[in-house]
Amino acid sequence: MKRSFMFICAVALLLTGCGASADEASAQLFAMDTVMQLDAYGHQVKQAVSDAEETIQALEARLSRTREDSLVSVLNQNGAAQDLSAAEQALLSEALTFRDATGGAFDITIAPVMDAWGFTGDSYRVPAQDELDALLENVNSDEIRLSGSSVTLGAGQAIDLGGIAKGYTSDCVEAVFRENKIESGKISLGGNVFVLGGKPDGAGWRVGIRDPQDENALAAVLTLRDAYAITSGGYERYFTENGNTYHHIIDPSTGYPADSGLLSVTVVAEANGPDFSGPGNGTMCDAFSTALFIMGEERALEFWQTGGYDFDLVLVTADGRVIITDGLSDRFEVVKDSGYTYETVS
Repeated sequence: MKRSFMFICAVALLLTGCGASADEASAQLFAMDTVMQLDAYGHQVKQAVSDAEETIQALEARLSRTREDSLVSVLNQNGAAQDLSAAEQALLSEALTFRDATGGAFDITIAPVMDAWGFTGDSYRVPAQDELDALLENVNSDEIRLSGSSVTLGAGQAIDLGGIAKGYTSDCVEAVFRENKIESGKISLGGNVFVLGGKPDGAGWRVGIRDPQDENALAAVLTLRDAYAITSGGYERYFTENGNTYHHIIDPSTGYPADSGLLSVTVVAEANGPDFSGPGNGTMCDAFSTALFIMGEERALEFWQTGGYDFDLVLVTADGRVIITDGLSDRFEVVKDSGYTYETVS
C-alpha cells in the first residue's frame, strides 16, 4: 500500500503570494488516519487554530471506529448507545438520508465488509464469496433506529463513519474559524479541503486535484473562495494480491471494491456560512464523493442533474478523461501535458 501524506491524499493546496500583512497561524496534526493541515489569517488566528485542533481531537475520540472507547466502537460492540449529542444525532440522521438519496451507494453499515477485506486494521485479504454474501445480508441502514439520544443497530450490524467523518469535521472547523472571526483560511483533512474567503492578498485559493495515476502530479486545478472540494479515489488505500489491485471503496451492492470506470470523484460545494448548524456541505461532499465514485460516470452525472442537491463535480475516468460540470467552468484550469482530455457537461 502506498500513502502520500506529503501530497495530502487526493487534493493539494497550491499556495502563491499569501501576503505578509495578515497575522498567520498554522498547525499540522495526524488524526482520523490522515495528516491534517490548518491555516488561518487575520485576527485571533492562534485561538482559531488551537480551537480547531481541540475540535478535531474531540470528534476523533467520538467517531473513530478504531478507538475502543469511542461512541462508534461502543455502538458496534453493544448494538446500541444512549448518549448521543444533538450533533451526533443529526450526523447519523444525515447519513441515513444520504443512503436513501444515493440508492444505497453510501451506507455506513458497510463496516463488517470493510473488516473482511482488512481495510480497518491494515491486514489485507480477499474474502471468500460465501463470507461476503453472509456479511452483505446485514448491510442495510434501514435497520438503524434513532430515537432522541439513543441509537440501535440491527442484528449483526456495525457502522463505519469513515466516508463522512472528515467531511463533518471540516464543517465543524469552518464553524470554529468563523466563531474566531477568521476571514481567510484553509483546512486540508486528507482529501477534504475547505477554503474560507480568498487568500490574504485577495486572490482565490488554488486547489489542485491529484492525478490518481501519479501521486506527484495533478489532473486539474480549481480556483475557489468559500468552498469545499472533497475527493475520493481508489488510490487512497489499496493492496495487490495475485496481480489484482483492491481498493478500499467498497460497493455495498457487491461487497467488492467499486469497479465503476472512475479513478476519482471531487465534489465541490459552497461554504456553510456564518449561521451553520449541524452537518453541512462538507458532510454532503464527503458522502457524495464516495457514493458517486461507486455509482460511476453516467449515474453520477444523472444524480448531479436530478438529485436535488447543490454541488459540482470533477470526475477523473479510467479511460483518460477529466469531466467538469459547468458550474466550475470559470474556476477550472487544465494541467498542461497531463495526458487527460477535458470535457465540460451541463
